[in-house]
Amino acid sequence: MKTFNLHTHTCHSDGSQEPRKYIEEALRQDFEVLGFSDHSPLPFQNTFAIKDDGPALQEYCHSILSLKKEFAPESNAPGKLGIFLGLELEYVPGITHPISFYRDKFPFDYIIGSVHLVKNEWNELWFIDGPKKEIYDEGLKTLFGNDIRKAVTAYYRQFQEMVTTARPEIIGHMDKIKMHNRGRFFSEDEPWYISLTNETLDLIKQTGGIVEVNTRGIYKKRSDTQFPGPEILKKIFRMNIPITLSSDAHKPEELSLCFKESGELLKSIGFRSLVARKGNGWEEYPF
Repeated sequence: MKTFNLHTHTCHSDGSQEPRKYIEEALRQDFEVLGFSDHSPLPFQNTFAIKDDGPALQEYCHSILSLKKEFAPESNAPGKLGIFLGLELEYVPGITHPISFYRDKFPFDYIIGSVHLVKNEWNELWFIDGPKKEIYDEGLKTLFGNDIRKAVTAYYRQFQEMVTTARPEIIGHMDKIKMHNRGRFFSEDEPWYISLTNETLDLIKQTGGIVEVNTRGIYKKRSDTQFPGPEILKKIFRMNIPITLSSDAHKPEELSLCFKESGELLKSIGFRSLVARKGNGWEEYPF
């Protein structure tokens, strides 16, 4: 199978290394495609996003585009690699830029739409990601009164709005909300939760998004399954929604972690191909 990863974070946001280090590792692993997707800027202080939507974002774009040219198949570089400029869009309605801002002003090859910050009715933000479940728990308590159904519903409503209004090419880690739950507050087989995920899949199908199968939760030992998990993946297969496989790498050595076992899972469900970026479009690659 063709080896690729479209979800990669560098030192331009919260990754550990400069982009060239990831390229060197991708070539060592015989990758054919590598997409960079650093976090879009946020209008407040944080530790994970590109610093601003001016010079810092322009520097990120220039860095990746220069490497894209350097390692292009038609170049004289000793290693050839299809490199693509992406962005992981943080979607918070009324707070972050609309996706058109980035599509109109910057030459991105694709955008991954994600939700890491969930807005409550008072426009306060619940951070559901990161290594500390205590932050998740405190936000659930103070921003949603420990009402997990209300909080998770807010996540999926925001996620659904992203799918239908922003329409990113790739739908990032759809059920990330389960990560710090680990069965403590809700079960993924509860009818209300299944209803929310089914609604989300229907919207993805209608809008034509590509669902990312994200392995980061497994190799970071923060989730027992991929994002999204097997039951959702079975529905995605039945609905004939295209998928791509990514590691959400923050270090070069993470570029293909848990790809083998994830590929086996996908094949056992019935998937026979993945979608990756190629040239100016997208192409299916069989397992």
